Amino acid sequence: MNDLKKDTLKELGYLDMEIDPALDIFEEIKKLKKEKNAVVLAHYYQEPDIQDIADYIGDSLGLAQNAERTEADIIVFAGVHFMAETAKILNPNKKVLLPDLKAGCSLSDSCPPHLFKSFKDKHPEHLVISYINCSAGIKALSDIICTSSNAQLIVESLPKDQKIIFAPDKNLGGYINKKTGRDMLLWNGACMVHELFSFEKITRLKERHPEAKVIAHPECEESVLSLADFIGSTSQLLKYTEKNSSDVYIVATEAGILHQMQLNAPKKTFIAAPPDNACACNDCPHMKLNTLEKLYLCMKYELPEIIMDEELRIAAKKPIDRMLSLSKQLGLS
Repeated sequence: MNDLKKDTLKELGYLDMEIDPALDIFEEIKKLKKEKNAVVLAHYYQEPDIQDIADYIGDSLGLAQNAERTEADIIVFAGVHFMAETAKILNPNKKVLLPDLKAGCSLSDSCPPHLFKSFKDKHPEHLVISYINCSAGIKALSDIICTSSNAQLIVESLPKDQKIIFAPDKNLGGYINKKTGRDMLLWNGACMVHELFSFEKITRLKERHPEAKVIAHPECEESVLSLADFIGSTSQLLKYTEKNSSDVYIVATEAGILHQMQLNAPKKTFIAAPPDNACACNDCPHMKLNTLEKLYLCMKYELPEIIMDEELRIAAKKPIDRMLSLSKQLGLS
């Protein structure tokens, strides 16, 4: 590939090239993984084809842990930008690729670093816990990073009189406040997908399926969480549906997780919770920017690559290291 082509691909932020329709993309990706000593990490919200070809599928905590300990030379992150950033923060000497650089995150975007810094400066006595769904800039301003699966335990591990700012998700922060009895100061951010779930529509759906268990991610609004039989991270929701005796579940999180739920419990029925929008879709538009074709081209040309300022990387790594260390201590590794 010539330099002009590379520059064009970098400018576009994604690889938009024609692929021979006769090409077996699954086999080509397998070959590239072996040839390049590459590993594909995928979030549960990715499309089924990407989940099926991934070396590891998980939620934010699991992905961060796997990114930290991988021995691959190239990490291909099938997720959104902050996830690939996290992999680069933990692996400065490895090449980290993201199939589409435009795969952002509405929650991360809701917390611009310069505004958050001003907010933080007004509360100097507060320790900052930031949900991993944030930019490297926010991580660098934080004391501890958490995920939805370890947030409660991390908060509970701190002295009760410790003042805390929780960012950027107000819904997750509010849920943790309620579970722990804390009064953390919350940044006013939210995930567009989890905010769309409709209390009224889920209630009507539950009336049609009274035997169904409602399960929800803590990024959902409090009204939706009040309907849930179980609340947890994506990995916790997945484990719950495997072990619980119910045969029907109404799932209030991004619909990509239903693929793994169905694979792990093929005899059970999973119903995507309806959102309050005209298209009745609950897919994350950012997650779904990644496709199998883009994944293949990304691996073939090793673009787009995540590049990060070293000073920022070092600052952002400290709170992630603290999270990973606490997770091990708390038995979450």
